[in-house]
Amino acid sequence: MDKKVLIVDDDRKLQLLLVKYLESYGFETLSSANSDSVMRSLRVDSPDIIILDIMLGRENGLDILKQIRKQSSIPVIMLTAKGEDTDRIVGLELGADDYLAKPFNPRELLARINSVLRRSLSTSNPGETVENQSSISCGPFRLNVDKRSLIIQDHDITLSSTEYQIIKALIECPDRVFSRDELMNIARGKDFMAFDRSIDVHISNLRTKIGKISNELKKKIKTVWGIGYMLEEEN
Repeated sequence: MDKKVLIVDDDRKLQLLLVKYLESYGFETLSSANSDSVMRSLRVDSPDIIILDIMLGRENGLDILKQIRKQSSIPVIMLTAKGEDTDRIVGLELGADDYLAKPFNPRELLARINSVLRRSLSTSNPGETVENQSSISCGPFRLNVDKRSLIIQDHDITLSSTEYQIIKALIECPDRVFSRDELMNIARGKDFMAFDRSIDVHISNLRTKIGKISNELKKKIKTVWGIGYMLEEEN
C-alpha cells in the first residue's frame, strides 16, 4: 500500500508541485492549508507523515504542530524560512522529527521523507535487534516497542519518532557514551545532518517529559561534556 503524505502549505503552487513530484514516486498525497482540515485528515485519512510549513497565511504552523502532538506521534517534517534557526529549534522542541529550509530541492525532501519513514517504521537500531520483543528495559526505564512509548512508574510517555530512537539507543547500551554524531546517525540516518545542536534539543525534550514524572530519573540521562550523552544504569 502506498504511503500517505499530508502536505500542509497555503502556497497552492508549491502544493501542486509536491503532489505531482511525490505521486511520481508512489506516494498517495493529501493537501491542507489550515488546522481544522489537518486534524480532520488525521482522524479520517490516517496519513503516514506530515509535511508542515511553519509560515501559513492566517495560522502559525507551530500552533498546528502543538495540536498534532496532543493527539498523535505521527512523523512531522517542518518547512522553515532559510536561516530561521529559532523556528527550527522551537519546532524540534514541540516534537517535529526533521526540518527543511525553503527554498529546497524536491529530491532532498523525498530523501528526508524516506529517512523519517524508515525510522518510524523500524523497530531496530544499530546493535542488537529487538524483533519479537514487546519491550526493552534498563532499571526504571521501559520502552514499549509496539506502542513506541516510554514507560516510567506506570506512566506512559508519548515520544516522537526521533525521541524514540534516541532513548532506545541509550536504554540498549546503558553507561555507554554516545557522541552527538552517533545519536544523529541513529536517530536520523546518515543521509544528512541537522544543525549542530538539534540532538541537544531532543535530549532536552526527553528530560522534560521524564522530569514530569520524576525529577531524579531525568538526571539519569547524563551529559558528557565535549562528547555527548549516556544513560546511567542503576547500581
